[in-house]
Amino acid sequence: MNTFFDEASRVRLVERLQKIDVQTGALWGRMSAAQMLAHCTATMQMPVGDLQVKRSFLSLIGWMFKGMIHSDKPFSKSSPTAPEFVIHDERNFETEKKRFTDAFQKLTQGPATITCHDHPFFGKMTSHDWGRLVYKHLDHHLRQFGA
Repeated sequence: MNTFFDEASRVRLVERLQKIDVQTGALWGRMSAAQMLAHCTATMQMPVGDLQVKRSFLSLIGWMFKGMIHSDKPFSKSSPTAPEFVIHDERNFETEKKRFTDAFQKLTQGPATITCHDHPFFGKMTSHDWGRLVYKHLDHHLRQFGA
């Protein structure tokens, strides 16, 4: 089972990320490659406490869906997200790639970096939960851009 905290899984993510450039278009959804990087950066900042997002009222039932984090089934296309993670404005690809790389690198320091903040939908999360979720989320968006 792939997790962000497995080095081989991270290496594969980086190799796939390198296939995306400013002109890479999405296979589904409306984000540009730069917006996707900004979106993914924000979601990687949450488990280390660099970004705090309020829990939504849907988190009352989110725990019932937490099993999807540990399932091998990929996230479905155009899955909903918290409003704080929706990127509406245009972004510079190189700037966002640098921000993504910085957040990615910070998270590679391992499960000890996880602050175990609540997820806005799933609620309480362990470092193992975060490792799986970050991996699956990045995989989802890399697939979105054909990588």
